[in-house]
Amino acid sequence: MRIIIAGAGEVGTHLAKLLTREQMDISLMDENPDRLRDLDANYDMLTRVGSPTSLHDLKDIGVQGVDLFIAVTPNESVNMTACLIANSLGAKRTLARIDNYEYLLPENKKFFENLGLNHLIYPEVLAAHEIEEALRTNWMRYHLVLCEGLLHLCVVKVRENSAIINRQFKSGYFEHGRYRIVALKRENETIIPRGGDEIHANDLVYFLCTKENIDFVREQAGKDNREIHNIVFMGASRITQKAVQSLHSEFNIKILEADRDLCIQLSEKTGDALIINADGRDMETMKEEGIADADAFIAVTDNSEANIFACLAAKKLGVRKTIAEVENIDYIPMAEGLDIGSVLNKKTIAASYIYQMLLNASVLNVRNLTTADAEIVEFMATDHSRITRSKIKDADLPTDVNIGAIVRAGEAILVNGDTQVLPGDRVVVFTGSRSMRKLDKYFK
Repeated sequence: MRIIIAGAGEVGTHLAKLLTREQMDISLMDENPDRLRDLDANYDMLTRVGSPTSLHDLKDIGVQGVDLFIAVTPNESVNMTACLIANSLGAKRTLARIDNYEYLLPENKKFFENLGLNHLIYPEVLAAHEIEEALRTNWMRYHLVLCEGLLHLCVVKVRENSAIINRQFKSGYFEHGRYRIVALKRENETIIPRGGDEIHANDLVYFLCTKENIDFVREQAGKDNREIHNIVFMGASRITQKAVQSLHSEFNIKILEADRDLCIQLSEKTGDALIINADGRDMETMKEEGIADADAFIAVTDNSEANIFACLAAKKLGVRKTIAEVENIDYIPMAEGLDIGSVLNKKTIAASYIYQMLLNASVLNVRNLTTADAEIVEFMATDHSRITRSKIKDADLPTDVNIGAIVRAGEAILVNGDTQVLPGDRVVVFTGSRSMRKLDKYFK
């Protein structure tokens, strides 16, 4: 598949790096040569300095007949114009990053398709959905619904009070069949557990389970299910606006924003939320605004460092659930190491959303996990799939791959080494990002 990506910001660059692992023919263009420097030397992609709205530059990069043209610059109008031109020049499909929610409404889908805009993506809306999910499952660091709700990935940081720490997997303790631990994250290392491994306090544990066993996972992890009523947001960003619009009827919400003009603009869009013209980075301000009474604190300014340190301050003042938007991808491991709670990055969310559109037919769904250099993938096994020829323990899978469950005839089944995958099974796999391509030979 040949793909052109216009915009070498963090969304475009992260997406291009993901797709080069899939051995796709990737071209990345940007008007700023500094953003492209060293990318073609270090990754298997073509880079080109040029404007995504220039007829000459689009023809020069080979837009005619390209399988997918993706425009993810920070400017919505540039993205949409670039897609319209690319479509007219012969691109088979187009995708534009936007910031107008009206364009995503179902009744407008056909209108944009007729113009030549096949797909639209609004990263801030995707990030707002992640916040909403994080608040509803507040004892987890991350929660992902799989296979239309039949399976759940629950990512939990365990402490000394957890029943599962210091127990080796070969002890038989985990053979109850109510959940399967597909991975551990210890400091900066992602571990696929083997018989001699054990869980330590402060590990991030990746549980795969059915809906009826989520409470059992919570109990095993030593977590309380505390209801959230009072939420404080720091920053009047578009993510804040979208999240508050979907949450405000159920929660008491305060928004701290230092810019008075932004406060006025936000007040027209967020209903009953209390908007306070104050700097949430100031500890005294946070105390005065009753941060200690908040059940959740969400920092979504455009400054990653400010968001990280604000969440640390909120934790110090007693807030149990904190979420930080960390837009600098290189800061994510550091943020997790500081134990600030859930980490949000709208660029990786957007890139993951686009990425799953492009994989082969055997891949039903894939999510790139911000908390680990890994993906959780749903494959469909066919009559010809190599994975169906032996039991899982004899399949010779890569060391950083763990099959967690299958869905057979509408029923979710947690697997073990003796499980045999059958044609027609939906197979849920945890895999290191660099092994994604290796799995093709097992499922083709």
